[in-house]
Amino acid sequence: MRYSDFLATKSILVPSSGIEIDPNDLHPTLMGHQRDQVLWAGRKGRAAFFASVGLGKTRTFIETARLVCQRALIIAPLGVVKQTIYEGAQIGVPITPARTQADATPTGLTVTNYEMAHQFDPSYFDGVVLDEASRIKDVDSHTRSQLIEMFKHTRYRWVATATPSPNDVVELANYAEFLGIMPRTQMLATWFYHDDQGYHLRGHAREPFYRWLATWAMTLKRPSDLGYSDSGYILPPLTMYSVIVP
Repeated sequence: MRYSDFLATKSILVPSSGIEIDPNDLHPTLMGHQRDQVLWAGRKGRAAFFASVGLGKTRTFIETARLVCQRALIIAPLGVVKQTIYEGAQIGVPITPARTQADATPTGLTVTNYEMAHQFDPSYFDGVVLDEASRIKDVDSHTRSQLIEMFKHTRYRWVATATPSPNDVVELANYAEFLGIMPRTQMLATWFYHDDQGYHLRGHAREPFYRWLATWAMTLKRPSDLGYSDSGYILPPLTMYSVIVP
C-alpha cells in the first residue's frame, strides 16, 4: 500500500444514509439549483442546507421531506410557520400546522414552532427538518440540547439556514451533532485548537476539515455555484437618499 493510500483510509467522511430520488418525481417549478439540492439531500439522508436568502431553501427541504419521508416534522420560528405552509402550497405539498402531537398529520408533513417542539413524539416521525436552524446556535441553549436528545434516533434529519459564517465553529458543531454526524466535542478536538480568542482551525486540518464538511453540508451563495445562471437573483445596486425632516 502506498503511503497516500494509507492516508486516504484515515479520512473522516460521512456516508450517505438516504435514498435515491427519481428526478422525474421532482416538482417541475423547482429551479435547477433547487433540484440538485433535493437530489443530494435525499441521497445523504442527514444533511445541511446552507443557502443564501432568496435561493428557495424552504421549497427545497419541503420537496426533500415529501419524497423521502412517510411522516416528517418541520420545526420553524413562529413567524415562519405560515410562510412554510404557503411555500408548500406553491408546489402542491399540503403541510399541517400543529401545536401538539394530536394535531400531527398521519402521513405527510407537519409544521410547528420551536417553542412547541417538546409537545411532539419524535418516534412518530421518520424525518425532521430544522428551519432557521441558527436557533440552536448557542451551545448553552436549552432548545439545542432538547432537540438533539429528542431526535437522536430519527432516521432522516436536515437543517436549513442562510450561509453560516465559515469561522462560526460553534454553529457548525451544533449542526453536526444534531444531524448525528459527529459530537460537538469530537469535532472541535479533531480539527481545532482553543485560546483566549476562541476556536481556530489547525493549519494541517484545513483541507480534511472542509472535505469532511462538504460530505454533509451544501453551501450555496448563488445558483452559479452549481453551474446555473444567476439571472433573476442579482439584486440591483442600492440607491440611498437623504431626506431631511425639519
